[in-house]
Amino acid sequence: MTVLARTDHPRGAAATRRLRAKARAFLSALGRADAELSILVTGDPGIRRLNRRWRRKDRATDVLSFPLSDPPGIGPLLGDVVISIDTAARRGGEDARAVRSELDRYLAHGILHLLGFDHVR
Repeated sequence: MTVLARTDHPRGAAATRRLRAKARAFLSALGRADAELSILVTGDPGIRRLNRRWRRKDRATDVLSFPLSDPPGIGPLLGDVVISIDTAARRGGEDARAVRSELDRYLAHGILHLLGFDHVR
């Protein structure tokens, strides 16, 4: 299993290390020991640029997934998950959840999209 993770956010280093380990645990639990995945922890401006470019939605969001296969989830190369640590901090505070719990939710959401699940199934 290969999980690459990086951040371009000043407060993202610890979150990135933790999400890399959490991704390995999620993929193991899903029986995807063969998987390759990349994670980017960014802020609202970075995720907004990606959301505008790839989804034509000019706003920040919590998580974006970019599958590498069609249909998603076929083969070991799953794709990329991009997470906004700014949105996690804001929404976590609104719902009285720790930022790390919010980041875990976003990571799980992104991985499920890469495996072919959408908001209906």
